Amino acid sequence: MNTRSFNRFCKTLPATTYVVQWGGAHVWKVGGKVFAIGGWAEGDLGVTFKVTPLSYEMLRQLPGLRPAPYLASRGMTWIQHYARPGLNDRELKDYIRQSHQIVANGLSKKRQKELGLIAPVS
Repeated sequence: MNTRSFNRFCKTLPATTYVVQWGGAHVWKVGGKVFAIGGWAEGDLGVTFKVTPLSYEMLRQLPGLRPAPYLASRGMTWIQHYARPGLNDRELKDYIRQSHQIVANGLSKKRQKELGLIAPVS
């Protein structure tokens, strides 16, 4: 996955916003909360995303993946895909999609409704 395909994919997820910050990182948010960060790592696109505790334990041990610098050191379950072999594009997209869902689910129900992430109660 390159920067262009990363940004194109993240844009397809519901209620997302995009900003370049932290020294040029491509940061994607839902409801103002970060769910994916793209930046350069060892010559490739490094992608950082939130995962479940179980996925964190599995992924952190795979070649090309590691606990996300700064975020994981604060006790958060974020993984960084930083080198090959890592994940293939399909797997990476699945984890980014799951990260979006984890972060969206953490928003208040009111905020989720405002963003159109859940249907309003009639």
